[in-house]
Amino acid sequence: MPELPEVETTRRGVAPHVVGQVVSRLVVRDRRLRWPVQQGLEDIVGGQAVLAVDRRAKYLLFRMERGSLMLHLGMSGSLRVLLEPAPPRLHDHLELILSSGASLRYTDPRRFGSLHWLPGESASHPLLCRLGPEPLAEQFQGDYLHSLGRGRRSSVKSFIMDASVVVGVGNIYACEALHVAGIHPARAAGRIGRERYQRLAVAIRAVLEQAIAAGGTTLRDFVGAGGQPGYFSQALRVYGRAGEPCLRCAAPVRVQRLAQRSTYYCAACQH
Repeated sequence: MPELPEVETTRRGVAPHVVGQVVSRLVVRDRRLRWPVQQGLEDIVGGQAVLAVDRRAKYLLFRMERGSLMLHLGMSGSLRVLLEPAPPRLHDHLELILSSGASLRYTDPRRFGSLHWLPGESASHPLLCRLGPEPLAEQFQGDYLHSLGRGRRSSVKSFIMDASVVVGVGNIYACEALHVAGIHPARAAGRIGRERYQRLAVAIRAVLEQAIAAGGTTLRDFVGAGGQPGYFSQALRVYGRAGEPCLRCAAPVRVQRLAQRSTYYCAACQH
């Protein structure tokens, strides 16, 4: 599933081709996404200029003159830039055709993504209004995590994967950040001190920035806006490396189910 680094990689890839262009036409080939695509959306966005492409959590926001088009990639979706017309493939459900002649084509075999029109302030939308801060934002600090984690018995891994606490820390990146910070993923969120949370906040930001720089993580089928795979998988420290030596202490990496997700860690150097 595309996570924050993959969505941010996509945003950076499509923005230069979209910003400043007018939407000539929105083509909806299949409305049966996670939520049905709004009837008449083609008429709403047609003729509007794209002013910016932003990201909130795992949502892409195409800012237009009279609102925003919000896209979620779902479990297996990808957004590609096509510089010339090409016949649609089986799972090409949406296409934004631009005044330059280029287009953005949304492909989603599982149809678990979504497309919404936001006519007003995007932050008030039901899918966005309860989200926590961005992990790359200045306000995301260890003090914030420490304050919010007080008294919580849930695991720290579940805590940092909670989108109401902080957005975009998926399973892969939670495992990697906790290893960098030296924190056992099963430790209760309320039993971690301020200094350790400071290290964890720094680790989350560093892991995500490294993943973005590498173009995301390709474990199954993620590709960027130009069709290139992400290469952060080559830099993973623990995720998917059960039985291999820890890169810090050489003890074998372990895996267990935690909150119904495979969790990779080093029992020797994560406490």
